[in-house]
Amino acid sequence: MKILIIEDDRQIVEAIQLALEIRWPEAKVIFTHLGEKGVKMVETEKPDVVILDLGLPDISGFSVLKQIRLFSKVPVLILTVRAEESAIVQGLEWGADDYATKPFKQLELLARIKALLRRRSYGQTETPIECGDVHFDPVTYRLTRGNQEIELTRSEGTVLHCLLKNPGQVVSHSQLSEALWGEDYPEAANSLKVYVRRLREKLEEDPSQPRLILNKPGIGYFFAKPESAKTSPAT
Repeated sequence: MKILIIEDDRQIVEAIQLALEIRWPEAKVIFTHLGEKGVKMVETEKPDVVILDLGLPDISGFSVLKQIRLFSKVPVLILTVRAEESAIVQGLEWGADDYATKPFKQLELLARIKALLRRRSYGQTETPIECGDVHFDPVTYRLTRGNQEIELTRSEGTVLHCLLKNPGQVVSHSQLSEALWGEDYPEAANSLKVYVRRLREKLEEDPSQPRLILNKPGIGYFFAKPESAKTSPAT
């Protein structure tokens, strides 16, 4: 596996390299301290995972993320000192697959990286799913509703796939968290809200009155069966 680190703090890069050398020696690490060069390296080096800092010397990490998402669905883990909720939400909305803060625990970071890699192959053996006028291919993450093709991030596709497999059945926050990150954690529900909101904005005619992606308060979410999706809105 090839891991690209876009980070201007050499100590952070060395800490990640050391953790990988000890516990995952087969992983290859490449890095740069510049955001613009990082974008080019995603295109030329084809990494399996990107670890991205937000505070870079040339352009912001958010700008790097937006540029990467114009041409690649490579899993991106934001690693930053910024722990405020607004930054986390912004990163997830712009296509980050995970968000971790510094200082970080080495074992936790490695677990997050491996979870992203597992998600990359998630659904590779699954067949396309149809639910009413919604058609989703879990291999390519291609989503269409009627004649409209809708772009999804890998994280959005993972959430949608979980919901579409059993329409009408609630998928718990824990189940969705494990599909996304390989584990459940206390803040998972807040991150899931971001993905669900984005999916509603892309799929629903009126995201404020969703008819397709509904929630069971305090438990999880479910995708409405076609007949119920046409009749009554829900939260």
